[in-house]
Amino acid sequence: MIHFVLLIVCAVAIYLSCEWFVNAVEWLGARLNVGKMAVGTILAAFGTALPESVVTLVAVTTGATEEAKNIGVGAAMGGPLALATVAYGVTGGMLLLKRRRERRQVLADTGMPPSGPDTEALGDAKDMKRLAKDQKWFLPIFIVKVALGLVAFAFKPTLGLVFFAAYAVYFWREMRGGREADGEHEELEPLKFQPKAASPATWAVVAQTLATLAVIFFASQLFVKQLDAIGPMLGLSSAVTALLLSPIATELPEIMNAVIWVRQGKTQLALANISGAMMIQATVPSGLGLLFTTWKFDSALLWSGLITMAAIVYLLLTMRAHRLTPARLTVAAGFYLVFAIGLVPILWQH
Repeated sequence: MIHFVLLIVCAVAIYLSCEWFVNAVEWLGARLNVGKMAVGTILAAFGTALPESVVTLVAVTTGATEEAKNIGVGAAMGGPLALATVAYGVTGGMLLLKRRRERRQVLADTGMPPSGPDTEALGDAKDMKRLAKDQKWFLPIFIVKVALGLVAFAFKPTLGLVFFAAYAVYFWREMRGGREADGEHEELEPLKFQPKAASPATWAVVAQTLATLAVIFFASQLFVKQLDAIGPMLGLSSAVTALLLSPIATELPEIMNAVIWVRQGKTQLALANISGAMMIQATVPSGLGLLFTTWKFDSALLWSGLITMAAIVYLLLTMRAHRLTPARLTVAAGFYLVFAIGLVPILWQH
């Protein structure tokens, strides 16, 4: 029972910390004078993905056995899978609920059904183009990442540096292009640390950002440990827990951030946070894995890579057609269900 209680406590702690984190990171973006989208793709994504990257770093550098090091490889593959499927799917589900609530409110206020369609796309052509650009960055990098897991050659470890360089280029592009892409300046909610200040002190912004990140990091690690303990109690093997449940747990901060921003009506920031986190997960943990492990995939890791690519191709096609609606975004979660079903015979063989 204590594990279930701790699981709930950790989930609540992560959600509340994320509320304070997104509040702080928006002010941090204003202090650093970065574009609105860069707040999501770089600052928020970097903050929530950093703890997971540290876990990968520790696993691949201090693992006593090859199997222990491969935990880091599994994390490097599980993160993008959970983001491309569950995170986008949850965001789509939240948007559906929000739109239907708004439509019911309009109906209650006016007595007439709202005129706009419930299937309206998430943003205009410019928004779709920007979202598609992030996916077009991610997909080729991820394909190379999976391909390298299937081959072996002498200088493969040095290619880890190429993944770091790829993220550096993406980082530079986002920070440089964010201000040019953003037009209007949004009014920010008061900083939680200084709720009465119209313009909070920089130290307060930095302190709130670091404090919330610390809580998110430790609560996330405790959450994963509870899942590892609960899995066998439910009759799930350690392999199923590691491949199915742990990736969702480690990406919980990104999912929470997206939920909070959707609730606040900042859909583009929510989607930017997920795509930015995916770019970090595709490059930094992969670079660490290539440098410190054999980076050799088994059938389960290959299956996760194929499902991730399928989900991204689906999203990319709908974005380029300007047809990405909340319902179509929710469909992305179905790819995780396909992954779970396909994983059963793979694990059965082992």
